[in-house]
Amino acid sequence: MKVLQITKYGDIKDSLKIAEVDTPKISGSEILIAVKAAAANPIDYKIVQGHLKDLLQLDLPTGIGYDVSGEVVKIGNEVQDFKVGDEVFSRVPQEYMGTVAEFVAVDSKVVAHKPENVTFEKAASLPLTGLTAIQALEKVGLKEGDRVLIHAGSGGVGSFAIQYAKAKGAIVYTTTSSTNLDWVKALGSDRVIDYKNEDYKEVANNLDVVFDTLGNDYTHEAFDIIKEGGSVTTIVGPLDAESAKQMGIENYELPEKLTKLIQEKSANYKYTWMQPNGEQLKEIKAMVEDRTIRPTIDLVYSFQNAVKAYEYLATGRAQGKIIISLAETFDN
Repeated sequence: MKVLQITKYGDIKDSLKIAEVDTPKISGSEILIAVKAAAANPIDYKIVQGHLKDLLQLDLPTGIGYDVSGEVVKIGNEVQDFKVGDEVFSRVPQEYMGTVAEFVAVDSKVVAHKPENVTFEKAASLPLTGLTAIQALEKVGLKEGDRVLIHAGSGGVGSFAIQYAKAKGAIVYTTTSSTNLDWVKALGSDRVIDYKNEDYKEVANNLDVVFDTLGNDYTHEAFDIIKEGGSVTTIVGPLDAESAKQMGIENYELPEKLTKLIQEKSANYKYTWMQPNGEQLKEIKAMVEDRTIRPTIDLVYSFQNAVKAYEYLATGRAQGKIIISLAETFDN
């Protein structure tokens, strides 16, 4: 089968190549998926560029991509929830990384039937961003009436998080650039902040929750705008003690500055390293089918142009998700 591989760390154009490899074999708990679409995510090109070498130990060459949608073509003898021909979607675990390929083998526990009312391309846009948003907001117990700021509302995680928070009954503030104001507002945000022309800290304050998707100074500034006892949930800031323990980091201590900010506001601080979850994918499926969640796609690239998809994603200009379609992979 053909697969897009990371051959070395460095520039995207020079480091990604299409290769021919054996089709994966499956164990009793696994299913084999004929890939129809895969999503490109920022973590992918950060891996290519070598930014995560200390965290992820990879044997190169290796496949790229975590999000997938497609059709089941083979099932292991222990699999009960799926049959050949089922249309499915998944965010695969690290050991199965490599969804920009003709076939993907994955444990059935992290797979769900795809929403019936969307295309394979739209289904592929959902797993990583949806699971990240749900897990990050659930960690701080987001509830009806909460006032929440979601940074980077036009991104994949942000655009899903806006819709999910509104479905929970929250009052949603979000930041974005001038060009995306109307698009992000249409997702349901109660107040869209143009960060180029407004100081978000003056518009959004005394909040119950800040969802930090940007990191660095934004993580620290979140504590300026939450209320006493409020929550900061992050996917890019420093680890919390619980996450450090899960990652096997012993004797971990929060940075001194962050510890002080937490204490000053009696705040709840949570870090999320998203975990694949088939049950939460079922929740996403239901929300898409009842139109609570609308998949957001910027561009769809063919498999042959997959490298260009990652180059475009790395510019940071995407409005929603970037999808690589394998529906007609090698007709040309």
